[in-house]
Amino acid sequence: MNIKAVGFYIGHVLRLLAAMMLPPLLIAFFAHEEGTVAAFALSMGITMAAGCILLLLKRPGSGGVRPAEGFITVSLSWILISLFGCLPFYFSRYIPRFVDCVFETVSGFTTTGATILTDVELLPNSLLYWRSFTHWIGGMGVLVFMMAVVPLAKGNGESMHLLRAESPGPVVGKLTAKMKDTTRVLYLIYIAMTVLLFVLLLAGGMPLFDSVVNAFATAGTGGFGIKNASIAAYQSRYLQTVIAVFMMLFGVNFNVYYFILIGKGAQALKGEEFRAYIGMVIAGTLMIALNILPLYGNSFAEALHQSFFQVSSIISTTGFATADFDKWPEFSRMILMALLISGASAGSTAGGIKVARIVMLFKGLKAEVMRAVKPRRVVTICMDGKRIDASVMRGTYGYVAAFVAICAASMLLVSLDDFDFTTTVTGVLTCIGNVGPGLSMVGPSGNFSAFSDASKLVLSLDMLFGRLEIFPLILMFSPRIWGRRG
Repeated sequence: MNIKAVGFYIGHVLRLLAAMMLPPLLIAFFAHEEGTVAAFALSMGITMAAGCILLLLKRPGSGGVRPAEGFITVSLSWILISLFGCLPFYFSRYIPRFVDCVFETVSGFTTTGATILTDVELLPNSLLYWRSFTHWIGGMGVLVFMMAVVPLAKGNGESMHLLRAESPGPVVGKLTAKMKDTTRVLYLIYIAMTVLLFVLLLAGGMPLFDSVVNAFATAGTGGFGIKNASIAAYQSRYLQTVIAVFMMLFGVNFNVYYFILIGKGAQALKGEEFRAYIGMVIAGTLMIALNILPLYGNSFAEALHQSFFQVSSIISTTGFATADFDKWPEFSRMILMALLISGASAGSTAGGIKVARIVMLFKGLKAEVMRAVKPRRVVTICMDGKRIDASVMRGTYGYVAAFVAICAASMLLVSLDDFDFTTTVTGVLTCIGNVGPGLSMVGPSGNFSAFSDASKLVLSLDMLFGRLEIFPLILMFSPRIWGRRG
């Protein structure tokens, strides 16, 4: 294990994290939030000092980040940014318990949106900004942002190892010849879409500060609201529709937008994952709208609006709400839970298993049925007209198996709190799926404050498992990885 290379990157990540605390510090200063000014200043100092200490290791003259170091670097970076990123909440005493601070911050960076706060409107603007900004940074990835702004990796595949460990989806590839250019392209698209959303919200009458933080939370598909009623607090069909549409758009693979920009949009829009994702949104919206029609006075327009918003929010794993869907009929709730597990597209800011994996699983199932009927038949599994490599299929099967195993173990541990079955199951699923709201006690009108410290730590780990797609964290606990010489 090349500890110097790992420390080099983590040191820069922590210094970048400290710099990210400057905007909320300025907000606190100009808003005369005396308690949070000191909290952010102290947090910045501690985080910057820790980053500089790690940089004293210096970059090694030879031997950089290999795949193993890439996974370790990403895993440790996310754990440390959660621990250092929670300091403003703790020092300001708005969240007095450290475990709760960690839970809230992990939820922010992993774009989960699960919260322990019972009255979010008590927080000052600086902390509300920080909560939502962690969504925006976590959406595309902290190390991806660092490589886009300050390219540090050598031209020996280090960037690819880091990107592969942090990016969601079964396959990670380069859009351009150089990885640093790829990260910049992705972030330019991300920034442009965020700015466009901000302008549309502002044009619809949403206050300036609300437009900024809601744009951050929507773009990162995080869902931290600044109102207790979430997006339902904005009694505007226009604002709710804009956010619903952009939640869906941020759940699309960003490669699609790149290909549209270079004139290959028709080819990108024919992709199997894209068509499956849009099909799931349309089918889910229509089925739920018809199911909840009596709840909205048989007004199909209102039922369709509420259905589309919640479907877009859940499948994109954002977690915003305009209605308490926990009170909807069982059929609608089951559809939402299915979408919660599947998530949106690979290469997006969304969580969940990902539609690409769902499509590949069904293709794999079809192939196995065909082999059972004709054992000697050679069956090739393809996607978008290209053969799927056997290693990708093995990785998909392994990911789903690990996902199920982690969910089962987490549910068993969380059940020690002795809450009802629905709360326990959906609480775990919504955390590992990086969604936020579940059902029952953790529904749209509930929160995670009642869980024990042990359960909050388990759920925090689930959120990290979900955001980092399981394997980087599993590898971090492997003695063989740490024992390797580099």
